[in-house]
Amino acid sequence: MNKRLIILGIVILAVSIILKLVWSGVTKIKVDNFRPAAVMFVVDSSASNQKDLPEQKKLLKQICNLLDPEDKIKIIRVSEDAYLIYEGAPFNGSNINKVMNAFTAYDEKDYGTAYGVGMRKALNYSLEMKKLGYMPAVVVIGDLENEGESDKQINWNTLPSDVRRVKSKAPDLAMMFLYAHPEKLDLVKETLTPVLGEMKLIVSPKQNCDKAIRQFIHALER
Repeated sequence: MNKRLIILGIVILAVSIILKLVWSGVTKIKVDNFRPAAVMFVVDSSASNQKDLPEQKKLLKQICNLLDPEDKIKIIRVSEDAYLIYEGAPFNGSNINKVMNAFTAYDEKDYGTAYGVGMRKALNYSLEMKKLGYMPAVVVIGDLENEGESDKQINWNTLPSDVRRVKSKAPDLAMMFLYAHPEKLDLVKETLTPVLGEMKLIVSPKQNCDKAIRQFIHALER
């Protein structure tokens, strides 16, 4: 009888210690601050950017693979004009491939780069997705060259105020510019760093994209 009591006492003591440790661990767990992101991709499919487009498509899918199933993406195709070609889950690789192949195919007449139109669409979508509870982000993939109609180009004088307008409603807005020449990226930094800050603005030529993507995921608070 005494032996059984001793064993029972040891078991009760062990269970008590385990429960105490579990409770202590649970009480120290931080509340999960995860927020789904909505990433707006602006992809240059103009004739002048076609040589880099296959790598840029892979880059877009690489970013999508690092996102969460709860995230959403939109892909805006930029050439002579800019328009939405995909919206939905980041892991729907089959459909993403289909629309990218269909709407970014080479067209010798597509020399224009309506980056300004694409940027306006991306920023407007950012506001709408913020209203739905998403953390908005804009990723521009292309050379940022000005070609075609001037009224469709980025106005670098008014862009800061356009971004500031969105940031006033979405303080967590992040932006990333990839594949442009360093001279263009330097212009981006000078223009938008005062608005977004260093942590929420990422730029990179094609030689350093992997590091930039890691910084971007960190900017999404992941």
